[in-house]
Amino acid sequence: MTTPLSERYIAATVKDLPHELHTEVRPELEASIADAIEARVEQGEDRESAERAVLTELGDPAVLAAGYTDRPLQLIGPRYYLMWWSLLKRLLAIVPAAVFAVSVLAHTLASGDIGTVLGESIVTTISAALHVCFWVTLVFAIMERSDTDTGLTWDIDQLPEPREDHPARANLIASLVFLGLVLVALVWDQVPGFIRLDDQPVAILNAELWPWTMLGLLALIALEIGFAIVLYIRRRWTVTLAIVNTALAVLFFAWIITLLTDGTLFSAEFVELWSENNINADSLYTLAVIFGFGVAVICVWDIIDGWVKTYRQIASRVEQQPAASQ
Repeated sequence: MTTPLSERYIAATVKDLPHELHTEVRPELEASIADAIEARVEQGEDRESAERAVLTELGDPAVLAAGYTDRPLQLIGPRYYLMWWSLLKRLLAIVPAAVFAVSVLAHTLASGDIGTVLGESIVTTISAALHVCFWVTLVFAIMERSDTDTGLTWDIDQLPEPREDHPARANLIASLVFLGLVLVALVWDQVPGFIRLDDQPVAILNAELWPWTMLGLLALIALEIGFAIVLYIRRRWTVTLAIVNTALAVLFFAWIITLLTDGTLFSAEFVELWSENNINADSLYTLAVIFGFGVAVICVWDIIDGWVKTYRQIASRVEQQPAASQ
């Protein structure tokens, strides 16, 4: 004998409910289903079609059962979603990049083979990103189901200040001061010197780079100064300025790395001074890698910062256009 559809539906609904809810839910569900079926029959439907229609409208019995027990059916609910998404974005913006940087540095010091370095670093970075996604989501899923109170509440004082819509004068002054200090440092290194040995200056940079090779660096510094002035005059980042900023960063990195790999960046006296202090060839290689890696991090950060500011200002103008048209 075939079990009626209504009985099968009610059994599927109550089977995962706590036992104490069975005596409450079953009679209530039987009565509501029977009343709905009778209402349809009175309107002219046959009983079998009416029963199927009523049960179809009630939906999946598992979803109905979750409603009786207030059991969440989503992994992260609205209570924690924004907190989860904000934390996840921040961690994914920091952790994989940091892991990639450390991995590149470690594998470069270990082997130096570019294929091995990139391959191992990419795999490690992907693994780190997956771990971040998994563990952050797991913690918030547990919080969702255990009804954990984070103690975090929103108040009016948390409203952020509006972002500046154009580069401030302070940014221009800071850029010009920094670039000016770089110029002073280059000259100071060659004349009085930052390092003195037996009252004699020991230049850090190779004196043979002057004048022609150094003209390339001085030209880049001049272009950076011009870029800072143009950026302030334009009062906003654009795609063109972001491209120029990227090109300047790449050229500076190429200038440094070319001379570093050729062994012509630092003066022979400076390298000899390191050697006299029991610094062997392997240690010098390690220091060179760390120096080059630091320059790469600075250049990459400068490029990313320029493109992020460009994206934000383009997005801000797009948001303001519909408001202006209204």
